[in-house]
Amino acid sequence: MPRFYCPQPLAAGTVADLPEAVAHHLHVVRMQPGEALTLFDGRGGQYRASLLETGKKRASATVEAHEAVEAELPYAITLAQGLPEGSKMDWIIEKAVELGVASVQPLAARRSVVRLSGERAEKRHAHWQGVIVAASEQCGRNRLAELAPLSSVDAWLAAPVQAAQPTILLSPRARQSLSGWAREAGPQDLRLMIGPEGGFSPEEEDAAVAAGAIALSMGPRVLRTETAGVAVVAALNALWGQY
Repeated sequence: MPRFYCPQPLAAGTVADLPEAVAHHLHVVRMQPGEALTLFDGRGGQYRASLLETGKKRASATVEAHEAVEAELPYAITLAQGLPEGSKMDWIIEKAVELGVASVQPLAARRSVVRLSGERAEKRHAHWQGVIVAASEQCGRNRLAELAPLSSVDAWLAAPVQAAQPTILLSPRARQSLSGWAREAGPQDLRLMIGPEGGFSPEEEDAAVAAGAIALSMGPRVLRTETAGVAVVAALNALWGQY
């Protein structure tokens, strides 16, 4: 059944105006009034609904019963990702959402090829937010991962952390294994730092460790930036019994 995110609060027995992008999609796939769909507003759970009317830019649906369905991990993972080049960030965010990360923090690292600021950064942020919505619709999550504003590595490390949670730095220089740490530490909220192409600089890694980060390794092979974060989250989910 098609699933769509609606930013407005939903309630059973009401009529919801669907976002223009959703209306366009429904028009393209030729969905007809009366057909069933699933809606969610990011506050938890989802709603059965039926299409009421549709057009090229406008559509509405009758909201029916609420279903208390969740697909969230029992621990919150923040992926702090060094900006990669090209469209790699889209892929990273999409797969991270599918794997259950709670939030994504883009980091402007010293070795990041892409440089974003001002209006360009705002446009990219809005684009990534759309990637999160689309991935959530596809994978069955009813809560959107949080997308933080772009930050430098130093500023992010210096910012206060709201809750006690370890910061994991994936580094080829680390001597402690991710699997060993995860088995000993057990499931918990954490922040995961992944460098851009070429990794974090030695100075950034030293600053992270000085700020309390735990340097961990996934073995002798050096993973690409678009592989590393996804691999770590998948490994943690497997080690902590989520797969």
